[in-house]
Amino acid sequence: MKLRKMKKALALALAILLALPLLASCASKGGAQTTEPPEITGNPPPATREPNSPNADDEAAAVKTEVTIGISPPSNFDPLVAAGHGTYVKLIYSSLVEFDSDVNIVPDLAESYSISDDALTYTFKLRPDAKFSDGEPVKPSDVAFTYNTMQTKATQIDITALDTVTLDNDNVVMKLKEPQSTFILSVAGIGIVPERSYGDDFQMNPIGSGPYKLVQYDVDQQMILEANEYYYGKEPKIKRAVFIKMSDDDTRLMAAKSGQVDITITSSALAEATTIDGYNLLVEKTVDNMGIVMPVIPANSATSVNGNPMGNDIGCDQNLRKAIAYALDRQQLVNEGLNGYGTPAYSENDGMPWWNPESVIDADVDYAIQLLEEAGWFDTDGDGIREKDGVKASVPLYYFAGDTARQAVSMSAAKQIKEKIGVELLVEGTNVTEELFVREPIILAWGSANPSTSYYLYHSSSVGKDDWYNPESFSNATIDQYLDAAHSARSLEESLELWKKAQWDGTTGTSMRGECPYIFLVNKDHLYFRRDGLNTGDQMIHAHGDAWPLVMNLRDWYWES
Repeated sequence: MKLRKMKKALALALAILLALPLLASCASKGGAQTTEPPEITGNPPPATREPNSPNADDEAAAVKTEVTIGISPPSNFDPLVAAGHGTYVKLIYSSLVEFDSDVNIVPDLAESYSISDDALTYTFKLRPDAKFSDGEPVKPSDVAFTYNTMQTKATQIDITALDTVTLDNDNVVMKLKEPQSTFILSVAGIGIVPERSYGDDFQMNPIGSGPYKLVQYDVDQQMILEANEYYYGKEPKIKRAVFIKMSDDDTRLMAAKSGQVDITITSSALAEATTIDGYNLLVEKTVDNMGIVMPVIPANSATSVNGNPMGNDIGCDQNLRKAIAYALDRQQLVNEGLNGYGTPAYSENDGMPWWNPESVIDADVDYAIQLLEEAGWFDTDGDGIREKDGVKASVPLYYFAGDTARQAVSMSAAKQIKEKIGVELLVEGTNVTEELFVREPIILAWGSANPSTSYYLYHSSSVGKDDWYNPESFSNATIDQYLDAAHSARSLEESLELWKKAQWDGTTGTSMRGECPYIFLVNKDHLYFRRDGLNTGDQMIHAHGDAWPLVMNLRDWYWES
C-alpha cells in the first residue's frame, strides 16, 4: 500500500512538472532560461478518475513511456538539406539502409539490396509494409523523387557520383557515374520523403516513415515527437519525446538538478564536480576528436578561393609539427583538459573499420628534440623558446571562443610543449573564419561514420576552399593516389586497406607518423546527466557533436521497471 501511494505521488509530481509553463519559457527573446519549479508541499489531493480509468500503477507506467530531453530542437526538418548521420533525420525519416550499433550497414526501408560486379548499379528492393506517418504507403517513386530532388540541393551528404534513379517494378535502381565505395554510407543518411507532400512548407511540416512523427514545434523553444503508429519496425517503448531548447551547460545542469529533464548534455568539468540525486552520468565513447591543424606551406605562398593569403612559416616545418606530436603525453591532455573523460587521439577516425592502428605513436620527447635540432631549431638565448634564423618557434593557437573543452585541451597542450621542447603555442579564443584558418594553427574537431571525411581533409583537390576541409593546404601525390583508389573502390570492404595506407603505408601517410598535417590530441567522451531507470540502449560510437548521436536510437530507449 505504501509503495502504491509513493508511485501515485510520483506520477502526480511528474505530471505537474511536465505541465509547467517552463517548457514554453525556455527560449524567450533573451535566450534560453530556466526557472525553478514551485515547491510541492503537503499530501497531494486525491485523484479523480472515470469509472474505467487505470489505477495508480497504470498511471505511473504511462508516465514511463515519455522522456524529456535537454537538447535544442532543429530549425529545419527537411532531410534533403540535412546530414542524416548526426541529426534528427533518423528519428522522423527512414533510409534505404542504416547503421547498427556496431557500425555495420543493415537493411531499413530496403529489405535487401545488391551491387553489380562493376559497382555502378545499386538495386534496392523495398519492403512492402512501409508507410509514412500519414498512413500512405512508401512507394518506389518516393525514393526516386527523394534522390532526384536531393541532387539539386546543397547538402552535406555526398551523392555526386549518382547518375540516374529509375524504377523496376518494386525495385529502385541507382546507376553511378563511377564507382564510389562510400556511396552506401551516404544512402544510410538520406531520409525518404513523400513526393505528393514535399514542397515549400515541408521543412516545418515533415512527413516521414521513421519511428517518430513531429506533433508540436514551438520555434526556439521545444519540439514534441510521438511514436509513428504506422512505423514498420519494432514498436518504440518511448511513445512521446519532448526536446527542450537548452543552449548552455549551466542551463542544462539546472534543468537536471530540478528534475525538469530526464537526460541532458553536460561537460567534463561539470561531470567531474557534480552529483545529482536520482541521476547517473552516462559516458559514451566517440570519434569526436580534437586536433591542431597547422598550415604546411610557407606564408603567402598561395591564396584561397576567396583571395586570402595561405600558409605559415612555423607550421610549414614538418619536423616542428612532428616534434609537437611526439612530445605530447595525450593521456595527460585527457586528464587535464577533459577531467579524464576521453581517450588519446591519433587520427580523425580512431577505432573505425577504416582506421590504421599503426597511426598510434608513443610520446618520445628525446625524438622530438632530435627532430627540432635536425631542422635547425635551438634555444640560443636561453629564454626557453627555440629559434631558427632569428625566428622564434612561437605561434598562435586559436580555438573557437566559448568552447571551454577546446580551450582546456589547448592550454594543457601548450604547457607541455613549451616545457618539454621549447616551442610556444599562444592560445587564444576567437571567431575563427576562413581568412584565419588558412594561415594560422587552429584546434578543430572532426569525427564521422564515413571515411570520406579523410578524403576531403587531405586530398589536394580540397586545398584553398572555404569548407573547413584541408585548411592546412596539404598535398601529396602518393596519398592522393591512395585516397582516389579508396574512394573509387567497388565496395567499402575493398576500400578499407587503401584508406589505411593513406594514413600510413610504412613510408608516408597523413598520420603523425608520416606527413603530420594534423596533430591529433584527444577523443572526448560525450557526457550526459541521465535519470535513474532510463535505458538508452546500445549506442553506435558517437560522431562529432554530442546532441543528435545520442538520440539516433531513441526507438530502442525504455524505462526500466
